[in-house]
Amino acid sequence: MRPNQFSLETAKMIAEKLNMPVEHVMHTPPHILTAKLKEAEEKAEKEKTDRN
Repeated sequence: MRPNQFSLETAKMIAEKLNMPVEHVMHTPPHILTAKLKEAEEKAEKEKTDRN
């Protein structure tokens, strides 16, 4: 499987949001990355609404 075609900046941003190494981001299938990003966004939104 070939690596994802992300720029380094995008890979770093995704790695930071998902708390995973850049190398894993580059080799994780795109559909899994989008699912994990969606979960992370929903979790962040829920925490934000819980604080208010």
